[in-house]
Amino acid sequence: MTPGRARTVPARLFAALLASLVCLAVSATAAPARADSIREQQRWALDAVNAPEAWRTTKGAGIVVAVLDTGVDPDHPDLAGAVLEGKDFVGMGAEPGDPAWAGHGTAMAGIIAGRGHGPGRANGVLGVAPEAAVLPVRVLLEDDDPQRDAARGRRGNALAEGIRWAADQGADVINLSLGDDSDSAHPDPREDAAVRYALGKGAVVVASAGNGGEKGDPVSYPAGYPGVIAVTAVDRGGARAPFSTQRWYATVSAPGKDVIVADPDGRYYAGWGTSAAAAFVSGSVALLRAAHPGLTPAEVKRLIMETARNPPEGGRNDALGAGLVDPAAAIAAAAAQDSAGSSGPGIVPFVREHFGPGPRPEPEPSRPTERLAPAAGALGVMFLGAAALLFLRVRPRTLP
Repeated sequence: MTPGRARTVPARLFAALLASLVCLAVSATAAPARADSIREQQRWALDAVNAPEAWRTTKGAGIVVAVLDTGVDPDHPDLAGAVLEGKDFVGMGAEPGDPAWAGHGTAMAGIIAGRGHGPGRANGVLGVAPEAAVLPVRVLLEDDDPQRDAARGRRGNALAEGIRWAADQGADVINLSLGDDSDSAHPDPREDAAVRYALGKGAVVVASAGNGGEKGDPVSYPAGYPGVIAVTAVDRGGARAPFSTQRWYATVSAPGKDVIVADPDGRYYAGWGTSAAAAFVSGSVALLRAAHPGLTPAEVKRLIMETARNPPEGGRNDALGAGLVDPAAAIAAAAAQDSAGSSGPGIVPFVREHFGPGPRPEPEPSRPTERLAPAAGALGVMFLGAAALLFLRVRPRTLP
C-alpha cells in the first residue's frame, strides 16, 4: 500500500501504520528542492486555495490546529514558535533526531502553519495559516520506523484517544491526514464517538479522503464518519488527482499533487496525497475560524462547501466534493451573514436588549377541557331548572 518514489529520495513521507490505521501519506517523488526556491515552487498551491486573499483579513492568529500524526519537529526553522507542547499516544518508536521520526507530521504542520525562515521569513515553507499554532498529537509511527510492527495494538485506540485529548485541550481544528482503507477497514465505534465528542466540544475535524482512487476507491475512515470534512486531492489544473478516492463523504478538494513539504532533515520535497489536501483545508478552516470564532463545526462545513470554487456539475460529486476550498470566499460569506443578521442554521442574529416592563404577555389559549367545564356547569343548571318545572306540573293534587 506504500506509493512508489524515486530511488534517490529517502523513504521519509510514506504511509505510517499503527494497529489497523494506515496513514494516507504524502510521498516524496522528486529530488530535494533548493531552499531559496521553495516559496516560488509552493506558490501555486497557496494561490489555488486563494490564501493570499484571505490573509488580507487574517493569517490564523489565535487558532490552534491539532495535528494527529507521527509527531511534529518543533525545531524545524519553518515552524519556530508555532508548535505547542503535545502528547505521544504511541509511547515507543523513533525519537527526535532519529531518521524515522516525525517526517509526515512535520510535512503536514508545515502546510498548515509554516512560517518560513530567514530575513523576513522569505525562505522555506509558508503555511495556509502562518500565524496559527500547531498542537502535535502522536498517534502513528513512520512507515520506516523499526518498531512499527511491534507497536500494533500495544496501546488500544490511539487515534480515538488522541482526538478526545486534542478536543479537551481546546483545539479549534483537528487535522487527520491519515486513515484506514484496507480490506478490513470498518467504522470503529470508539473513533466515531471520539469524532462526535470533538465536534461537540467545538472542534472542526478534517480528514483525508484516501489514496485508493486507482485501487477501486475503498472507503476510508475517519473520513467516512459523520461530521468530518473529508478532502480529496486535485492537481495544478484543478482536476481530480488519479489516486484520490471518490466516495460519498467527499466534502471539498484541495491541492494534493506536486506539493512542497518540509522535513525534519532540513530539506524540502515534492509530495503527493490526500494527506496534503487535508492539511490545506485545515489551514483554510483555521483562517475562517480566526475571522469568525463563533462559527460551529457544522457552520464551518456548510460555509466551505457553499463557497468552494469551480463546483462540479450539479454542485457536488464524489471526486471533488463541492469544489476547491476557498477560505477567502468563506470568510466573506460569513461576514455577509453576520451583517445581514442571517438566521440560517446555527447563525444567531443580533438581538437588541429590551428596557422597561417588557411586552405584554399574550393570553394562553384555553385547552378543550378548560372550555368544557363552564359549559358543563351551565347545562347542569338548565337540567335542574327543567326538572323543577316538571315536578311542579305533575305532582298530585291534595283533596280537601
